[in-house]
Amino acid sequence: MASTQRWPEWSWVLLQLLLAVSFSQAEELVCQQTGDYENPQLSKNGGVILGGIFSFHSSWKNRQDSYKHKPLPLECTSLNFREFQFAQAMIFAIEEINNSTDLLPGISLGYKMYDTCGAVARSVRVGLALANGNEAVSAPSEEQCTKPAQVQAIIGETSSSPCMAIATVIGPFYIPMISHFATCACLSDKTKYPSFLRTIPSDYYQSRALAQLVKHFGWTWVGAIRTNDDYGNNGMATFTETAQQLGICLEYSVPFFRTDPPDKIRKIIDIIKASTSKVIVAFLSHMDMDVLIHELSKHNLTGYQWVGSESWIFDSQTAETDRHHILDGAIGLSIPKAHVSGMREFILNVKPLNSSGHEIFTELWETLFSCKFKQSESSTGNERECTGHEDLTGVQNGFTDMSLMPIFNNVYKGVYAVAHALHSIFGCNQTCQYKGQLDPLTVSFTLKGDEVYFNKNGDPAAKYEIINWQPTENGIVDFVTVGLHDASLPADKQLKLQNKSLVPVSVCSEKCTPGTRKVLQKGKPVCCYDCIRCAEGEISNTTDSITCVRCQPEFWSNERRDACVKKEAEFLSYEEIMGVLLTAASLFGTCMTVGVAIIFFRHRKSPIVRANNSELSFLLLFSLTLCFLCSLTFIGRPSDWSCMLRHTAFGITFVLCISCVLGKTMVVLMAFRATLPGSNVMKWFGPVQQRLSVLAFTLIQVVICILWLSISPPFPFKNFKQFKDKIILECALGSAIGFWAVLGYIGLLAILCFILAFLARKLPDNFNEAKFITFSMLIFCAVWITFIPAYVSSPGKFSVAVEIFAILASSFGLLICTFIPKCYIILLKPEKNTRQNMMGRGTPKSL
Repeated sequence: MASTQRWPEWSWVLLQLLLAVSFSQAEELVCQQTGDYENPQLSKNGGVILGGIFSFHSSWKNRQDSYKHKPLPLECTSLNFREFQFAQAMIFAIEEINNSTDLLPGISLGYKMYDTCGAVARSVRVGLALANGNEAVSAPSEEQCTKPAQVQAIIGETSSSPCMAIATVIGPFYIPMISHFATCACLSDKTKYPSFLRTIPSDYYQSRALAQLVKHFGWTWVGAIRTNDDYGNNGMATFTETAQQLGICLEYSVPFFRTDPPDKIRKIIDIIKASTSKVIVAFLSHMDMDVLIHELSKHNLTGYQWVGSESWIFDSQTAETDRHHILDGAIGLSIPKAHVSGMREFILNVKPLNSSGHEIFTELWETLFSCKFKQSESSTGNERECTGHEDLTGVQNGFTDMSLMPIFNNVYKGVYAVAHALHSIFGCNQTCQYKGQLDPLTVSFTLKGDEVYFNKNGDPAAKYEIINWQPTENGIVDFVTVGLHDASLPADKQLKLQNKSLVPVSVCSEKCTPGTRKVLQKGKPVCCYDCIRCAEGEISNTTDSITCVRCQPEFWSNERRDACVKKEAEFLSYEEIMGVLLTAASLFGTCMTVGVAIIFFRHRKSPIVRANNSELSFLLLFSLTLCFLCSLTFIGRPSDWSCMLRHTAFGITFVLCISCVLGKTMVVLMAFRATLPGSNVMKWFGPVQQRLSVLAFTLIQVVICILWLSISPPFPFKNFKQFKDKIILECALGSAIGFWAVLGYIGLLAILCFILAFLARKLPDNFNEAKFITFSMLIFCAVWITFIPAYVSSPGKFSVAVEIFAILASSFGLLICTFIPKCYIILLKPEKNTRQNMMGRGTPKSL
């Protein structure tokens, strides 16, 4: 930004150049005065003349021109005390400089001040008058126009639109024009206004500062009213652009001018009433604000937070107009306070204006004291007569109000800027002498402790005070400074506010809290939206988030959807009730098997143990013990070793178990086949063959398991898909073919054993072990047939529990059906545990 750097070189060189050019208008061609000439309202002769353009009147009488004759001059009305104060501030600075021995010694400054009546056309006319001169010439002069320009610099105008018109006209003549209150950013364009400077910051900075102020208080849904001229339209355009960048939406933005017809003003009032925003940004001139307050008071439109520009926010006259407290609590930007010693007394001393016979003095005096002079044409018998000796001491009106001292100071600085530039050009030491050549020396100065300089666009440093309207107990508004804004600082440090008290809320939609996201409402501005809760597994941890972020696979959204929490890892553990019960069942089966083995070992010489192939019986009991114990590998957090061990141990131990049962079944069949005449079957299925068959069947399963573990072994796996909010820790099969090959081989042996046992079911009862094996195989097959659908359909850890249950159920079935009847005879019916009883023959019974 241009304002963030100091460019005294640009400003002073430009100002000196403009003054030098205006002095050098010497060798002109023949000149001639045309048209009516303008007389200044206030003037004083001097070696160097400065021009002043002010709106001593704020309006004029309307008239209808017929265009049949030359229009008469404007008849100005409504004396403007404020502009007289500006003129007095300019005269004060000129008198102070003339009395100085350090600045422009030997040169006296004079002035010519014109009244524009607030009309742009008249502003152009007086601007040309200051540039060309006003000498009345009866006939064309044959002499060259050797005189320089009428004035060397112009102070004024107050408003932006007249300044644009004047600067456009006098720009080609390079006559410096320094405004004290024209803030339109468009005037910084040096291609259009090469000779324009100002002592008040550009609206380029004010509009942005207002947007930052609105954003600071969280007002994202506001209305806007602007003066329908260059000041308001350009300022509001910049504010709107910045507001959009900051996420602020305008519900409405309406133009307003003090001369608007009543129906247009009513439309503005209706828009305000129908709006939902509670904050109104008013980029209005003080005159427009006064008219608007009057209209708002008629409708009692209170309860709004007003944000104002520098034109009215610090204006005591505007505060006095607000008798219905429409603007209470208003906040806005103002030029920093200033104090110039002696200026207040000088402004209030208007009598010296009469010494020069200025006609406007009479009108000013009559308006100040509400009286009339005898010689006044407008005097009536009903009004008090002016004596000319009235005193301003007890008068309270706009002229005695010094609240605009910062603006007076701007006029003061503008005059001093011209004086310092002239001082540099003239090369003043003890005396001044025009050199006719621009001195490139950089000029800057400090005035009353305030450094004065312009940047390359002719603008000063952009500093503002933040003013808050705080009503007092007696109803008078107190302008309280609550903060500062310095555009020369970094963006995050420009705005400084005191403790933020309770402020109204003005938003189209409330902020979306964490856990929700914004969805724009169709057909409405971006500040109007709905807050939609994030979906499961998604979060938003910031306010007004536009998206929800999906959590990582191992995390899940909490209940508020504002944070991702680690998913609960689920597996069958020893701590939960199901794990405890299954562990207890496994250990109980193990103890029961060990108990049976002890019984069989103690009675190993008894006929019933010997008759049932004691070697296979002990091997079967050993395998059953391993079956019960292998179920424990399925409980606990899965690991690489546990996943490989649980399936291979289960497969091998069960094959060993079934192989033993199959061997016992074949022994029963072969034993009774051997009793037939001429049969020698037993020599082909003796103890050696039995051991080899068990070993062979088991080795096949071992080979299958080795191939499975070598090619694609089971491994621990985190299942994120089965449950959204849980992680299922399970053992992936690795190779499904290997898993089903292990189960299929077990099933094949079980079916073969069941068939052989079924064939031996009608052998003699006293020695018939086959029917118990048949029952055990029937239970075994039933359990594992039902296991398959139960295992596939069970979720998470319950599938592991189903597999453990199947292992335990089939193991208990084998143990109970095969060994419990024998234990019953050994322990409770010892009389039947004899060789004769074992060799007895009974009538075969059907199963």
